[in-house]
Amino acid sequence: MPKQFLLGKEDLLSRRQLLKLGLTGAGVAGAAVLWQTLNLQTRSRVRIPPVEMAASEGVANPMKMLRNFDYGTVKQENGRTIREFELTAGTSVIQLNSAVSYNIWDLNGSIPGPTLRAKQGDRVRVLFLNEAGHSHSLHFHGVHPAEMDGVRPVKNGNATIYEFDAEPYGVHLYHCHISPVTRHIAKGLYGMFIVDPPTPRPPADEIVLIMAGYDVNDDSRNEYYAFNGLPHHFIDNPIRIYQNQLIRLYVLNIIEYDPAVTFHLHANFFDVYRSGMTMTPSEKTDVITMGVAERHILEFAFRYPGKYMFHPHQDAIAENGCMGQFEVVAASKSQNPSENF
Repeated sequence: MPKQFLLGKEDLLSRRQLLKLGLTGAGVAGAAVLWQTLNLQTRSRVRIPPVEMAASEGVANPMKMLRNFDYGTVKQENGRTIREFELTAGTSVIQLNSAVSYNIWDLNGSIPGPTLRAKQGDRVRVLFLNEAGHSHSLHFHGVHPAEMDGVRPVKNGNATIYEFDAEPYGVHLYHCHISPVTRHIAKGLYGMFIVDPPTPRPPADEIVLIMAGYDVNDDSRNEYYAFNGLPHHFIDNPIRIYQNQLIRLYVLNIIEYDPAVTFHLHANFFDVYRSGMTMTPSEKTDVITMGVAERHILEFAFRYPGKYMFHPHQDAIAENGCMGQFEVVAASKSQNPSENF
């Protein structure tokens, strides 16, 4: 098994150049490209309403985060599919409302970090560069060797490479694991990691929602909450979906300082695929309880047009930012299903 490399920034840049020189070429035309093609063909059968982007929110862009999956750079190495990702930790200021700004750590200039995606059995290679002024790391949930567990500090200005097989399939996450871990996660160093099953799931409009909290006065209690990084965003900017379209919602609770929250969908019920590690739903409900770092796939379709709320059923959490709406619209029969890809 490979060992975790600790590198300086200059070393990492040289490593990237070597990887690009050594791993690009005709081998990419193998199974990895075939899977990418099949994936895009599957998605092209799904209709997605045109996205009305809100004004730029800087480091937090909740609407862009909804359907933006990072499949990495696909390469072939010794007959294996390699998915290479680059993640850089930095610092930013987020505007929680018109009066409150907050210093955070970000990944690739984003909070949450990018949603990484691979297929079970792929080799995942993560090039991590720390430019956030403090020691950080990346710990991935899933199965991997001890030396890839992401608990060793990476000092500011240094880098490391995490490499492991993508397994098992399911909805996982990654986050900083440097003490105090709660604080490092709460200030923005987290993201979703999806491992797709060998046999693809049925076509659906796939959406990511990550619940998080903000402790702005360092009292170990959250004053604000958010879906995809920004409080109240999806109340003011509803998520447009099509009537009778299957929605596959990847939902993650990463709210620190609160032991558990619920997720509730108005006027509907959803099938629950716990941790995304099953192809068969375990239950159908309209409220599910999730502990910190718990995540699931929720599938549903809306029968009637209109606006429908979603939120935790803890009113204080919902009213302080963790609340949104789906806007269900009728699909035009003349619309090209692939126009959004």
